Amino acid sequence: MQKAERFFKERGIRFQAVDLGRHTLGLRELELFKSQVGLRDLIDAESARWKEGTARFLRDETAILEALARDPRLLALPIVRNGRLVTVGHRPEIWANWIQGEH
Repeated sequence: MQKAERFFKERGIRFQAVDLGRHTLGLRELELFKSQVGLRDLIDAESARWKEGTARFLRDETAILEALARDPRLLALPIVRNGRLVTVGHRPEIWANWIQGEH
């Protein structure tokens, strides 16, 4: 997350960081993210929380999204949103395209 913040700060781009421990994501927002990057890319499959939890056994996408909404520590970060465009992970090449007006 710090790399994403640094990327935007260095370029003078205003951004809003959201503390997922205090602000929960809704299913509609997670659906938007899923439509942009795919469900599996939203999940931090390397985290101990995912490996040790029961959510990894779910097969229904809605149930998985509900699990992600309940426990945002299962999400891969950072999630960067530009309107309806979304990236997950450190993606400076895509963010640079956004800044240049390319989508």
